[in-house]
Amino acid sequence: MRLARRYFIGGRVQGIGFRFFTQAAAVREGVYGWVRNIPDGRVEVEAEGEAEALERFERQIRHGPAGARVERVDVIEAAPSHRNLGFHIR
Repeated sequence: MRLARRYFIGGRVQGIGFRFFTQAAAVREGVYGWVRNIPDGRVEVEAEGEAEALERFERQIRHGPAGARVERVDVIEAAPSHRNLGFHIR
């Protein structure tokens, strides 16, 4: 089953390669969407994929790359678009 979620990740997540880490995790898992820094210091991710792939992806971004300190992850369920347009850094 295909799912879509939006994540807002807080903590020490900007300036340490979190967006590149997220993109690499998405590519490995076959997840589509995008990632961007937002002005309040968090990282925003929109991700879509098969349920199991999305769960594996989420486990990775909840940990983050070396140097990250993920303190909070807010998750919002979304409607899948069923578009396979890759995963982009914005």
